[in-house]
Order: sequence, then C-alpha cells, then structure tokens
Amino acid sequence: MNGKKILGTLMVALVGGLLAIFTYTLFIQKPADPVIVEKSDSQLVRFANLPQDFEAAEFDFTFAAENTVHAVVHVMTVTERSSAYRNPLYEFFYGDRYNRNPQPMLGYGSGVIISEDGYIVTNNHVIEGSDEIEVTLNDKRVFEAEIVGRDPSTDIALIRIKEKDLPYLRFGDSDKLKLGQWVLAVGNPFNLTSTVTAGIISAKGRNLGLLPDEFRIESFIQTDAALNRGNSGGALVTLNGEFIGLTTAIISPTGGYAGNSFAVPVNIVKKIVEDLKEFGEVQRAILGVTINDVDAGLAEEKKLDRIEGVYINSVRENGAAKDAGIKEGDVVLRVNDVNVNSVAELQEQISKYRPNDKVDVLIKRDNKRKPFEVVLRNTEGSTEIVRPDDLIMGAKFDELSDGDREEYNISNGVKITDAGEGYLSELGLRSGTIVLRINGNSVQRVSEVKDILGGGRTLYSIEGIQPNGTFFSYEIRR
Repeated sequence: MNGKKILGTLMVALVGGLLAIFTYTLFIQKPADPVIVEKSDSQLVRFANLPQDFEAAEFDFTFAAENTVHAVVHVMTVTERSSAYRNPLYEFFYGDRYNRNPQPMLGYGSGVIISEDGYIVTNNHVIEGSDEIEVTLNDKRVFEAEIVGRDPSTDIALIRIKEKDLPYLRFGDSDKLKLGQWVLAVGNPFNLTSTVTAGIISAKGRNLGLLPDEFRIESFIQTDAALNRGNSGGALVTLNGEFIGLTTAIISPTGGYAGNSFAVPVNIVKKIVEDLKEFGEVQRAILGVTINDVDAGLAEEKKLDRIEGVYINSVRENGAAKDAGIKEGDVVLRVNDVNVNSVAELQEQISKYRPNDKVDVLIKRDNKRKPFEVVLRNTEGSTEIVRPDDLIMGAKFDELSDGDREEYNISNGVKITDAGEGYLSELGLRSGTIVLRINGNSVQRVSEVKDILGGGRTLYSIEGIQPNGTFFSYEIRR
C-alpha cells in the first residue's frame, strides 16, 4: 500500500514538471532565431605552404619569354680608332712611320625588331660613332645593318637589316603601366644572348640627368628586372609579350646590376620611330618654357595652394607658350587630359607631338585653373617640319641659352645639339660643342651658320669650345 502511494506521488510530480516546462517555453521564453551555417567558397585565411597541385598560371612568364626572345637581337658595332699617340719629337726624326693602321674597337648591345621587314630600334649610345653595325638574330643568322636615323635627345636609334618575314614585337601602351606590374627584360648582357629577367614596375617618370642634350627627354620606367652591360637597346615587355620599354640604363656603384634598371617608355619610342621613318629626322615639339618640379619649398615661396603640377620659370620669346598667353609663374597641371606632376612627365607628354600640333594645357594661375590651347613649335621657333636637308654638314645647331653664355663667359656662338654623321663629326666635334667662329666670321645665330656653310660652301676654319671647356681651333686645307 505504501509502495503504491509512493509510485503515485512520483507520477504526479513527473507530470507536473513536464507541464511546468511546457508552459515556460511556450509563454515565457521565446525561442532564438535559427543560425544557418554555409560553407564559404573563398577562404580569407589560407595555409602559406605551396601545395603540390598548385597552378601558377597568373605568374607564368613562359609565354612572354618565348614570344620575345626571337625578336630581340644582338648588336655589335665596329669603330675604327687610331691607337697611336702623337709625339712631335718622334715625328721630327722619324716622320709619320709611327702611325699605325687604325685599330677596330668593338661595342655590344641589344636591339628590338619592330617590323617584319627588318626595322630595329636600339639605343643611340649603342651605335653612336660606329663605322659598322652587325646584327645577330636569335637563330644565329648575321646581317649588316644601316642607320636609318638617330635621336640623342631620347637616346633612341633606328637601324635596318635587309631581310623579310622576321619575328617582331608589337607596341604596347606605356601610359597604362601600373606600379607593381610584372614585366620581363630581354637582352644580351655580357654577350649572353637571349637572356630573360623578371621584375616589377618600381616607378615611372624618372629623370636621371643622364643625357647631355639640351632638349633631352628623360621619363624612364624604373624596374627591378636585372640589367647589365649589353642589355642596352633590349626589350621590356608585359606578361602578354607587348613591347612597353627600351631598356637603357642602370644605377650602379660597381658597374653591375644593383637593383634598379631603367627603360625608355615605348610611347616615346614609337613617336621617334615614326618620325625617323617618315621624315628622316625627329620632329621635336616644344612649349618654349623653362620649368621646375613643384615641391614644398617652391609652393611656400610662390604661395601655391597645393604641391602639384610643373612650375614655369620663364617663357621663350616668340615661343608656343607665350603666344598662347601662358606666363612666367604659371603652373602646368594637365596636357590633353593627362595630369603632369613632374618635369619628366610634362616632357614625356609633349614629346608625343609634332610642331604645329595643338594641345590643351590646363594652367593654374593665382591658384585658379585656366585652360589654354597651344600650337606647338619646333626648336627653331617655327611650326615647320624639319628635314634632313636642314642639317648643316650633317649636324644640328641651336642658339645659346643664357646658361651657356654664363657658364663659358661668352657673348656669341651657337651650340651643336647633334653632331650627326657628317663632316663636323669626322673632325671630332661632338654634341655640346660651342662654335664661336666659322671661316673667320663670328656667329651668333643658326641662320648665320647656314649662310656661311649652306649650299655646299667650303669650311676653311672653325673655332669654339669643347664640352669639357677647352678651346679648339681647326684650319682645314683642301
């Protein structure tokens, strides 16, 4: 009897407990919303090892390498130079017997085939002053090359071999390059032909002060792709195999690769090549201004509201900028919708155009923006096309700048901007030489040089100052 009472009591307690729990969950505690867990397709955190089945298609350099090496050539130059040292005493006793035959000097570099009919672009410093140029293709065929044209201001030269159906590289667009983008450099360092190195775009618009020409255009692409002696004139290409730069220089305390290499942007190369092929001479367009980068010091000194653009120090009389209404103290912000924030960037944009081309230039004046339309001019101040016939004995001249007059303490003269391949070059005159007198006549303007030497007139004497500052005087007996 007592057992039945205990069992009944437990049953009542159990039913009561279940009823209490049911009532609590139904009326007092509300159920939480369900949590749905989905499997993610893309994990944010990954293991850092390299699995065996890893496919590196996005980092694959083989396509660009295999499609580039056949269009990059080895360039060898031969220059005849006398190895004799002139000794007046020896010459007095023994005459000219001390003169030996000229000894050949060999130079090496690279080149890029840009058309199936044999046009090859390289650096001017690779072929400058050479008497012979020999080109070796990747398949080891050898050809003699002729110079189509040279441009010391950009360190670009165009040569050609007589051959058809050649592999060549297509021009890319260097304006679209981005920092950190992968590139390959292809060339012939230390005469090791068809060498490929990889790197990234480290910087753009580098001005190194490397070229001596007054109208030099330096806006180099900087990379960390390894370059060494012999790479000059080679190709910088994207992973798609597009030609986007002409490898040119390195910064190195030892002469070997030290982590930085530089290439001429292909948009500059393309314009120079087109000019040389069409006109035989580069059509240099200039604004007619002297310019400076805008930095914090200049911005404070000139009371500029922002550090941007390129500051105009002075404008050239009868120049393109002055005729358009641009003034000293203006700041150039943009050229045809391309922003410019350094001297190198402004020079690069203007270098794409020819004399008589119109460009839209956005100027900041008194911290207010104002657009100008500028008709570009050539280095002589006109809008005319320059022809090879305009050269004087194969050389190009320009009037002296105020800096030239001050540096050499002279009041007259003209400067050789490109000695070319003519008679003046044969005399040993080089770019940067200042000519003071020709045939006994003092010269002040290029037009005076043309009057004295133009039309096949004879050169009897020439005096001037060499680029190193030493005076020279030649008398030519004919």
